[in-house]
Amino acid sequence: MVVTRFAPSPTGFLHIGGARTALFAWAYARKNAGKFILRIEDTDIERSTQESVDSIIQAMNWLGLTYDEGPYYQTQRMERYKQAIQELLHSGHAYHCYCSKEELDVMRDTQRARGEKPRYDRRCLVNPVKKDGVAPVVRFKTPLSGSVVWQDLVKGRIEVSNDELDDLIIARSDGTPTYNFCVVLDDLDMQVSHVIRGDDHVNNTPRQINILQAFGAKIPSYAHVPMILREDGQKMSKRTDAVSVMQYKDLGILPEALLNYLARLCFGHGNDEVFTVAQFVDWFDLNHISGAPARFDLKKLYWVNGEHIKTKDIHELADIVKDSLIASGVDVAQGPHLVTLLTKIRERSDNLIKLAKECSLFYTVPTINAEDRAKYLTDDAVNILRQFVSGLSMLEWRIEVLQAYIKEFCLNQQIKMPQLGMPLRLKLCATTNAPAVDLIMELLGKDEVIKRINAS
Repeated sequence: MVVTRFAPSPTGFLHIGGARTALFAWAYARKNAGKFILRIEDTDIERSTQESVDSIIQAMNWLGLTYDEGPYYQTQRMERYKQAIQELLHSGHAYHCYCSKEELDVMRDTQRARGEKPRYDRRCLVNPVKKDGVAPVVRFKTPLSGSVVWQDLVKGRIEVSNDELDDLIIARSDGTPTYNFCVVLDDLDMQVSHVIRGDDHVNNTPRQINILQAFGAKIPSYAHVPMILREDGQKMSKRTDAVSVMQYKDLGILPEALLNYLARLCFGHGNDEVFTVAQFVDWFDLNHISGAPARFDLKKLYWVNGEHIKTKDIHELADIVKDSLIASGVDVAQGPHLVTLLTKIRERSDNLIKLAKECSLFYTVPTINAEDRAKYLTDDAVNILRQFVSGLSMLEWRIEVLQAYIKEFCLNQQIKMPQLGMPLRLKLCATTNAPAVDLIMELLGKDEVIKRINAS
């Protein structure tokens, strides 16, 4: 059975790199009728917070990346880790180390002076010297010969010689286990078959495989996905660039659009740019992930989002926009039917914030700022509007009729369309950046159009 996991550390929000890793792990499990696990790696007690846990789960729920098991917490598995460490000590795959930081610094400086790669020299394995009042750490006994080899499902064959690896610490002096050990035991106990994670973990993999082999465990398949770079090709900084997934919601991005865009970062399916989550799951294959880093382009994300807005179920879209309008104090009861309105104007917007703002123009009395009033509502413009509105009351209120009336009016007045259109848009919507005036008029209705044009 395929079992994947997403294992974030709750030291901050879920950022886009983590979201893409979660997406790939989730999609692989779904594609193969497997199991997707959420595991919270919270052994960094000082930096882990419940607020971060909550934000990660909130983001996962918003994206629709549902998990079959979890969330599991490493802090709740401490006894299991300690038991497993004792197993390694008894089997001879681990040993106690009493060396102080000062001793280790001298050892490494001496090795560097000899031109050697700094690594623990196993002095406590060969001749352990217990010291009063000093609690030892536990080190894993790395094999001295041979190599760790695995066929990475993204990067291909990787081989690391054991003489490049150190005897890493798997338990601190206070008995708490370290990251690399906890991860190994979690994957073992949870029967994870495929470890899909960022390629910043490649260096951890040979160490983790050695520990798994010490337990006589089956080695999972590994897939290390490349990092996401900034648009300028530079590495993203967790402090300045790792924007929270939920901030994209605040920018008006649909969750399915964000997943679509993240999927395209290092994954391709022909020339397909816009697709549903269901299509992605159907297409997804780890072998189709590119090994090269991807660049995050916010403009491209907005374009993808706009394409999803165009095809979003209109009633679902209306519910989202309605909630946004109500939250901003807009009463949608007075004005055009929201579904009808969205059908007409949604193609103009590449994000939900812009779409809701444009919708609000049809439900709120516009307030024209002084600068626009002085620029567009000149005496000549006001006179044009006065003549234009005088013929509206007799019209049949259909867009075809309105289009013909506007065209005929401009011909009779010998004016160009912008001379009417710009002040008319301003009167109707308090902005010149609005849909076509005939569409605005049709949606507002005759009485409201006349009222807004005649307003002072």
